[in-house]
Parts: sequence; C-alpha cells; structure tokens
Amino acid sequence: MSTKTIPSEDAFRRWREDPDYVAAYDALEEEFALAAALIEARSKADMTQTDVAHAMGTTQAAVARLESGRNMPSTRTLLRYAKATNSRLRISFEPQGETKRRGTRSTL
Repeated sequence: MSTKTIPSEDAFRRWREDPDYVAAYDALEEEFALAAALIEARSKADMTQTDVAHAMGTTQAAVARLESGRNMPSTRTLLRYAKATNSRLRISFEPQGETKRRGTRSTL
C-alpha cells in the first residue's frame, strides 16, 4: 500500500478556499499569535522547553501547554515566561478590522 503525501502549502491553499475553514482559522488568530510569540522568545533565548520550565519553576509539560496556544495564560504566567527567557512582555491594543489609525495603539 502506498500513500500519497501532499505538501502542507498545497493543503493549506485548498483549505483556505473553504469559508468555514477560514472562519475557524481566523477565530484562532490570537491563540496562534501568542503561541508563536512564546516560541520565538524561547528560540531567541536559545532555550529548550525544559530550560524555560526550570527557570520558571515549573515542568516542561506546563511550558509545552503554554506554547500550544490552546489555553490563554494569565499575565502573571506570561511575565514569568518573559523573565525566564530574558524577554520583556508587551501587551498592546489595536483596532479591529483593516482601518488602523495612527496613535490608537496602547502598549503596556
């Protein structure tokens, strides 16, 4: 029995043609963005999940859950993650939609 593989870019392109898929994907944008930001901070710090877990005083499994994007962590947890990766946490509010006005972005 042989299996046919499809490049992920091709599959994604076809899925993006389905309005239901696009709506579900877009609804998860914040979770994906947070997960990507966490992984990027850890990567820039040249750390493993185990390294971050040790620095945070938690387990590798807990760090993996944070980076999965399935749950929204507390600000306190994000601050601990930032400290562990020698990063600075920044939270911003941006207008929804495509019209972004100058000066409306607030960062903590």
